[in-house]
Amino acid sequence: MTHHPEDTAFALVLETLIENGLDGMAEAMSLLMNEAMRLERARYLGAEPYERNKDRRGHANGYKPKQVRSRVGALDLQVPQTRGVASGEPFYPTSLERGLRSERALKLAIAEMYVQGVSTRRVEAITKQLCGLDLTSTEVSRAAAELDEMLESWRTRPLGEVPYLILDARYEKVRHGGRVVSCAVLVAVGVDTAGKRSVLGVSVSLSEAEVHWRAFLRSLLERGLHGIRLVTSDDHGGLKAALASTLTSVPWQRCQCHLQRNAVAYVPRVAMRKEVAEGIRAVFTAPDRKEADRQLGLFCERYRDQAPRLADWAEENLPEGLTVMDVPRSHQKRLRTSNGLERLNKEIKRRTRVATLFPNEASLLRLVTAVVMEISEDWETGKTYINMEGD
Repeated sequence: MTHHPEDTAFALVLETLIENGLDGMAEAMSLLMNEAMRLERARYLGAEPYERNKDRRGHANGYKPKQVRSRVGALDLQVPQTRGVASGEPFYPTSLERGLRSERALKLAIAEMYVQGVSTRRVEAITKQLCGLDLTSTEVSRAAAELDEMLESWRTRPLGEVPYLILDARYEKVRHGGRVVSCAVLVAVGVDTAGKRSVLGVSVSLSEAEVHWRAFLRSLLERGLHGIRLVTSDDHGGLKAALASTLTSVPWQRCQCHLQRNAVAYVPRVAMRKEVAEGIRAVFTAPDRKEADRQLGLFCERYRDQAPRLADWAEENLPEGLTVMDVPRSHQKRLRTSNGLERLNKEIKRRTRVATLFPNEASLLRLVTAVVMEISEDWETGKTYINMEGD
């Protein structure tokens, strides 16, 4: 009789339950999940590990440990990895993804409800509807505390070498001191030496003043961030001064997309907007810095008489959008703007608009951190953002 690996896995599950009873449910579930994911990977690749098969789609590439909280306890999982997949899409177990979605929905529902000051009874009803869980008020409070602890641990995790840093800020309404104010959400995204993108940190401040940007940047450096070769951002208030005091020798790239939009305010006639946009685009798409400077000179000379404010503005500001030309050309497309944060900001907005008004900065930070943490995990396990071999 042929012996199958799944028979061994099932035998281990039975042995675990026999020895530990209900206390062994988490371990038993981990064994079953690991075996299910291994089988799913084999079906996805069209072959077992080391099996010679001309029709296989790729190769197994070991396992990545991951701990997932579930209704039976913490599951210690080994997520199967792949390499050389013909489609280029990395394998990810559908069984695990379903579990993660439920856990994420639970955590975010709790965060959103607490953000809005909803009673624990209401939170209990919503989490039951979303996840099929019966939660008591005590369990909800404990889950919220665990969530805060997990998010704080992620926000303070050690960092390493990150050649490219992208910074951005958005505003949310927060109740502060008895009145409603706009609170700045500061976000830092990095591209590491392997070309993978991740969210390095997030902070909530009452403004974009230099002191807040400076404190945020210093917190990243204290966590071990180093090796930065370029910083990309818009011209946020206080950011340039903060960069000058914390990342003194690091070149700064001003977002070209925002520069294009800012130019509109200096165009005297609507009919001129298209040709001005094309002129600025010619500067930004030049093959090298020398040609970009030449195009900029021609642009300023062209509008010196008919739009002097535009010419003066362009002469002073457009060079800040050309710093990216000092990095390898294959990297420039991803670094010339801060548009890489567009999806991130959309996801943050999609969640925060549910709350409309946050009772304090801490509640805003909780929800934003939960959102960016999940997106960062997707980035880190997804496709390479920049091919660093072109360095």
